[in-house]
Amino acid sequence: MIYSVKEIYFTMQGEGFHTGKHAVFCRFSGCNLWSGHEKDRANAICNFCDTDFVGIDGVNGSKYVSASALSDKIDKVWNDFDDEKFVVFTGGEPLLQLNSELIDALHQKGFKVAIETNGTLLPPDNIDWICVSPKKGAKFKLKYGNELKLVYPQEEFNPDRFKELEFDHFFLQPMDGEDLQKNILQSVSYCIENPLWRLSLQTHKIMGID
Repeated sequence: MIYSVKEIYFTMQGEGFHTGKHAVFCRFSGCNLWSGHEKDRANAICNFCDTDFVGIDGVNGSKYVSASALSDKIDKVWNDFDDEKFVVFTGGEPLLQLNSELIDALHQKGFKVAIETNGTLLPPDNIDWICVSPKKGAKFKLKYGNELKLVYPQEEFNPDRFKELEFDHFFLQPMDGEDLQKNILQSVSYCIENPLWRLSLQTHKIMGID
């Protein structure tokens, strides 16, 4: 398989359960809920996306011709940092490309493998951490995992609908944009009134890091 990768970089996880954890982020190109082009945003299912996942022109972006080649690059980016090896696959939608072969190759190098997915596709069985961020209007299939992270608010998309699903942790993440401060206050209020849910802030944006 040839993997289309937008970028690969070493950073700290900025949101959700693993906030503050060192990680390599591997961002795949492409998504099934938006083309990534502004001309298509208004009609996209996920029209509030804040990520550039188009093309392969980012840091370490390329077409990787095998699982071995991509896992070698990820290992090189980690660069012997003295911590548990941790890689997060994101996008776009990572499950359009992430497969068992690549995960096995990374396990052989000592990595724990995480994904951030919109939940419209089912994952391989050998992923170590599954974070699902459902989107209104998308066909939601992945109803289990380690972490459910709901961008909030989404009109007529109440968090209550997810509370009985098989996740270990439930997070509300305020929707970015012009109404961010208002959305933060709404999210805080909801979490106070519904203690199943915890607040997830995009701390990497607050700190000005990738």
